[in-house]
Amino acid sequence: MSLALDSAAQDLLFREAHTANTFSDEPVTDEQIQAVYDLVKYAPTAFNQSPLRIVLIRSEEARERLAPLMAEGNREKTRNAPLVAILATDNEFHEELPELFPHFPQAKDVFFTERPVREKSAALNGSLQAGYFILGIRAAGLAAGPMTGFDFAGVQKEFLDGDHTPLMIVNIGKPGEGASYPRSPRLPYEQVVTTV
Repeated sequence: MSLALDSAAQDLLFREAHTANTFSDEPVTDEQIQAVYDLVKYAPTAFNQSPLRIVLIRSEEARERLAPLMAEGNREKTRNAPLVAILATDNEFHEELPELFPHFPQAKDVFFTERPVREKSAALNGSLQAGYFILGIRAAGLAAGPMTGFDFAGVQKEFLDGDHTPLMIVNIGKPGEGASYPRSPRLPYEQVVTTV
């Protein structure tokens, strides 16, 4: 084996994991989500920045505010998922760099004073963190249904405070009946990897 991770863990995180469209009624607890975050917060980002922000949608009132902002094909599954997470980036993440990157606290002012640079970095590193979050959901034995089919401006206005930009919305729970489609093809190694 070329991988340190055992085959069962590889299946859980990658080979047998699918995007879920339906979920069982089993709840997703705050403790599960905290355990997920407490694991994935260690994954790498540039300058150890942490722009990801997560808004958990639990109440029926919040779901009813969110549903009309979803693309039509995403509304019912969002209403019925045990937990919904809005993943966003904090465009003012650089204010935390003196704490998160203490060996070079000046990084905040050297690299991130210009807003376009911050937005680009927040989008890239927040997306990395969102990917880690989805893997963390899988590591918890749950399924994730990430979606970008929604009204970004509407979600920002309705659910995000401060200078936050939505990235994606993720339905979370135990897979339900007919939760996923058959595995779609993936590109082979030889088509993706080049050695120079």
